[in-house]
Amino acid sequence: MTETSIAMGPYSAVVTSRGGALRELQHNGRDLVVGFGAGGRIPDYRGVICAPWPNRLADGAYEYAGTAFQAVINEPERGAALHGLATDQVWDVRETTNSSVTLGCTVEAGPHYPADLDLEVSYTLAADGLHCSVRAANTGGTAGPYGVCPHPYLVAGPAPLDEWTLELPASEYLAVTPDRLLPVGMKQVAGGSFDFRAERRLGPVKIDHAFTGITSDDSKTARVRVHDPSGTGVELEWGAEWAWVQIHTADKPTKPDRLGLAVEPMTCPPDAFNSGTDLIHLQPGDTHTAAWAIRALG
Repeated sequence: MTETSIAMGPYSAVVTSRGGALRELQHNGRDLVVGFGAGGRIPDYRGVICAPWPNRLADGAYEYAGTAFQAVINEPERGAALHGLATDQVWDVRETTNSSVTLGCTVEAGPHYPADLDLEVSYTLAADGLHCSVRAANTGGTAGPYGVCPHPYLVAGPAPLDEWTLELPASEYLAVTPDRLLPVGMKQVAGGSFDFRAERRLGPVKIDHAFTGITSDDSKTARVRVHDPSGTGVELEWGAEWAWVQIHTADKPTKPDRLGLAVEPMTCPPDAFNSGTDLIHLQPGDTHTAAWAIRALG
């Protein structure tokens, strides 16, 4: 496996060829994401690129352009194909500088997916944080459905997650079944435990849901901010390409538990290959690019 270290000013990062993942991001030596070891499998999909679909695909089954497809069930306890076809791949390093790295991998058409894709992710450190983008190109002769998300777990500071505050500019969320976490319908956050439009303490709330109805600024940029009681924090921002964001409080039945807050901008919601909601249709020769950034606060 290849690992690339990059740095710029107070920021440093380590990117691994496993899943094209961000393995480490620090600001003045402080962790901004939950990292993982240099060897072995990546725990909890930390920092990977989820494509050509994000989140869960129910039963791994879908139809596209009249043809049935079956993806491998990699979440057997919920009967789902989780996070696409690129997370277990070894991505190749295509370009690197002292402060940036670009990696790529391919998805080949088959019984699991109709199209040939070239995926490329770029990580660039600047004075104001880590800037990232992911591009998909349909290199074959058949159209394919497409969705994508990054999968970082943010770290606000040294206190437990329950003591952090969250600001999440989303007015709706996708309710899911309690057993398989599959979509059942939209709900408003107003008046409920998922309403973080005004910054407030996370407390014991458990979240593993997709949010939409996102408020952005004049430049069509949205931001999630997480703060620690010590005064430190971290921010993830994304553009209009991402209509959804998955938030997960990293709850585990065993320790270590609630190590960080997963903030995953998504171009489409879970199971979009079946619902069609906000699904991108990549025709032969088409490309799609989406960007996000992570920076320290405080």
